[in-house]
Amino acid sequence: PTGVELCCICRHLLELLRRTALHGESNSVLLVGPRGAGKTMLLKSVLKELLKEKDVNKTLMQVHLNGLLQTDDKIALKEITRQLHLENVVGDKVFGSFAENLAFLLEALKKGDRSSSRPVLFLLDEFDLFVHHKNQTLLYNLFDVSQSAQAPIAVVGLTCRLDVLELLEKRVKSRFSHRQIHLLSGATFPDYVQRVQSKLWLPEQFPDQRFAHEWNNSVKALCEDKSVEDALQRHFNSSKDFRSLHVLLMLCLSRVTVAKPCIKPADVLEASRVCFADAKANMLHGLSILELCLIIAMKHLNDVYEGEPFNLQMVHNEFKKFLQRKSSTIYHFEPAVVMKAFEHLQQLELIRPLDSPGARTQREFQLMRLLLDTSQIMEALQKYPQCPTDVKQWAMSAFA
Repeated sequence: PTGVELCCICRHLLELLRRTALHGESNSVLLVGPRGAGKTMLLKSVLKELLKEKDVNKTLMQVHLNGLLQTDDKIALKEITRQLHLENVVGDKVFGSFAENLAFLLEALKKGDRSSSRPVLFLLDEFDLFVHHKNQTLLYNLFDVSQSAQAPIAVVGLTCRLDVLELLEKRVKSRFSHRQIHLLSGATFPDYVQRVQSKLWLPEQFPDQRFAHEWNNSVKALCEDKSVEDALQRHFNSSKDFRSLHVLLMLCLSRVTVAKPCIKPADVLEASRVCFADAKANMLHGLSILELCLIIAMKHLNDVYEGEPFNLQMVHNEFKKFLQRKSSTIYHFEPAVVMKAFEHLQQLELIRPLDSPGARTQREFQLMRLLLDTSQIMEALQKYPQCPTDVKQWAMSAFA
């Protein structure tokens, strides 16, 4: 957004949070935008402005939750209790439900006269991950409290997903205010290239003036190089988040040495290749031949059954079909060894079970899904060190 638009958004969000902090009015709002658009920066600047007010600073309490850290409602509730400094109040109490526990925490924040409660600001980063919690209990109760005015709370969610409201259950959606603030990254490609140049540029007060002059000239020439522009364009099209750009530049700088005191276009291209490297495809290079054969068997099962889940027994049978066509005994393994290899693939998260961990299914019949696509497997096979020809041919055949 432009400077004027950002000021309007800032004022709007500040007014919302001020009404909660000073007048006890409950609110809920979502900040939606791609990574690097400035959601966190906006929220931090608004909070900084808000906390300058003496009355707000004394009473407002903040609870910061992150969907990557608080992976279920139980962990989230413990974190809320910790951040509100109510561990001693809760003690060993047992609560019948999440709602009862949350209500108790908010009740404990009431002042001595019991008529007014301290306002609480709940900040939910990676908001879309909280949607996947069982029954969306945390979101339901927070929105319910904010709507029913049981206590003065403001719920602010930050998310990258534009469709986040579609993920909410009907009962949760009905309690949300449907107030959304959209932030879009207004960066253009020339801005992006200019950012690269400014990040690499050495200041005038740099101790070695001669080196700084040579370095800055090389940076200018680098940014004008066609191959570098193409690499930067690919990064820009992939993500306009400047943090990912900083990773690219750090990789480039790590290749600078005394013997090679400037960044060459080849360094940028190599760093770009590393940034875009497929981690899962790279992981396949370290697998044993047996594990690789099991992955290929899964690929064939996916082709035959059009992506339907499979189990160890099916994979082993597919592998046996391949062995029957080979007179060599090099690929003959005991069933226990095959199971161990299968479990290792699960630990590496190349396959995942469909059932919950508590489901009582024999391991060899537990349904699994492959988390790799055909292109990743074929790319890994080409780079696999000393991959046997017959294994490659088996992978390339349309059906086992």
